[in-house]
Amino acid sequence: MCRVTIVTTASRPDEQSLQLAEFASQVLQAKIIPRQKRSVRKLSEVYDANVVVAGKNRFEYYAKGAEAPFFFHPNSAAFRLKRVARGEDDPLLTACALRKGDTFLDCTLGIGADSLLATFAVGEKGKVTGLEADQNVAFIVKTGMQNYDTTELPLTACMRNIQVVHTTALDYLKKQEDDSFDVVYMDPMFEEIIEESTNFEALRYAGKHLTLTDEWVAEAKRVAKSRVVLKAHYKSDWFEKYQFQRDVRLTAKFHYGVYEIK
Repeated sequence: MCRVTIVTTASRPDEQSLQLAEFASQVLQAKIIPRQKRSVRKLSEVYDANVVVAGKNRFEYYAKGAEAPFFFHPNSAAFRLKRVARGEDDPLLTACALRKGDTFLDCTLGIGADSLLATFAVGEKGKVTGLEADQNVAFIVKTGMQNYDTTELPLTACMRNIQVVHTTALDYLKKQEDDSFDVVYMDPMFEEIIEESTNFEALRYAGKHLTLTDEWVAEAKRVAKSRVVLKAHYKSDWFEKYQFQRDVRLTAKFHYGVYEIK
């Protein structure tokens, strides 16, 4: 994966775009490259770099070689949140058994959809922390959650209440005390590709692919007070290997597994 990142603007930048480019440059410690009517692909090739584009309304991240950008959008979380607000079940929340005031650690934040649901479940007195190993993805999601314009109040409140941390799950877990979070959640990139999951194509290309390890699971079990929840492809042997009680969903390509702390 390319380690160099540059920042540029939209093709016809206004003052806001220039200010956003400067902000991204400072946060990411990345050089600003004038667009000069060049395509993102051309800039990526010339500078052999990933490209973060400061547009008029959002940031877009083009990992080197990617055809499509990664950008923040509430995505399916908005629909799932509406169903939960109506009293319907969500398989993630069923597996996590979250209560108001709980603390929730999302070891693999990605686009943040699951953390948004968790934030709604734990309420204002709860705490949700999302970890993202890729600096550029963490930046896109963190700024998106803080600035995404929506009139849907529950969704807006959830986005604003998630703490996004740029770090690997293992590094973060090692620094936590025993029983630090009520629920620890892990959703590593699936070993098997789910062709129908086109919404996450850009993230799959942009994000870091961290596989589950014995040490990661052991640290998660140490830090969790109530349970550890694992999301994985239905063909995965992780559930059995790490002693997670699998919730078999016959029509789903992925399952949730629960390890309860005794």
